[in-house]
Amino acid sequence: MGEDSVIDRITAGDLNAVARAISKVEDGAADAAELMKKVFPRTGRALIIGITGAPGAGKSSLVDKLAAIYRKRGERVGIIAVDPSSPFSGGAILGDRIRMQALSLDKGVFIRSMATRGNLGGLARATVDAVAILDAAGYAKIIIETVGVGQDEVEIVKTADVCVVVLVPGMGDDVQAMKAGIMEIGDIFAINKADREGVLRTEKEVEALLSLSMREDGWQPPIVKTIAIENNPCGGGCEQEARSVFGGGRIVGRLIADHLDHQESLKRTCA
Repeated sequence: MGEDSVIDRITAGDLNAVARAISKVEDGAADAAELMKKVFPRTGRALIIGITGAPGAGKSSLVDKLAAIYRKRGERVGIIAVDPSSPFSGGAILGDRIRMQALSLDKGVFIRSMATRGNLGGLARATVDAVAILDAAGYAKIIIETVGVGQDEVEIVKTADVCVVVLVPGMGDDVQAMKAGIMEIGDIFAINKADREGVLRTEKEVEALLSLSMREDGWQPPIVKTIAIENNPCGGGCEQEARSVFGGGRIVGRLIADHLDHQESLKRTCA
């Protein structure tokens, strides 16, 4: 099958063609570079959202709820979930999609798990190309969930239009927060598991850190508190439901839109 035929199938949203194209770039196939040369002119329409944070912070839960909200609006969603590879066996569990079982049945959602294969920075080597393929395939929203990151894995900022940093209470003092590189790339901060002790302290530490410097674009990153309630979104009443991950996902979605509006306003001002 010719390259032009493959490109036509990708732009038509053919799931098999999209999956095979991503596999080609992941495996470094001989014709992968030529394929991407034809894909890139068809990109630039999607909104790319990066979700990053420490292991166990609740990134997958937020991705799941955020994608569900976009699907309710009728938008097609692509998800790239990056998992770490073992430095010993080279294998990866690729378990992020387990938390997205409802989405996996939705034909309007494409979920691809990727192993880092030793690549540093929080992303897999082929993540950027995979995003371009999903963009060309017509997915309006593309969400990248990075591997659980530490202090300096900030490659997501080079790929995403909006970066959401997911935090949890009790992960160190304010000095720890100040030396974490991912704190410098966040457009939105989500403090998940906000029913834990220390959430207010974490919020104040993040606020203090953000107050130390002003961004050149004038955007003040907002802080959202969320609680993941497994299989029981109304267990603690309406207040708890409003602060659940689903509610948090809705708020994060609105803040993402606000950030994009700010960027567009900035462009008009500078024009």
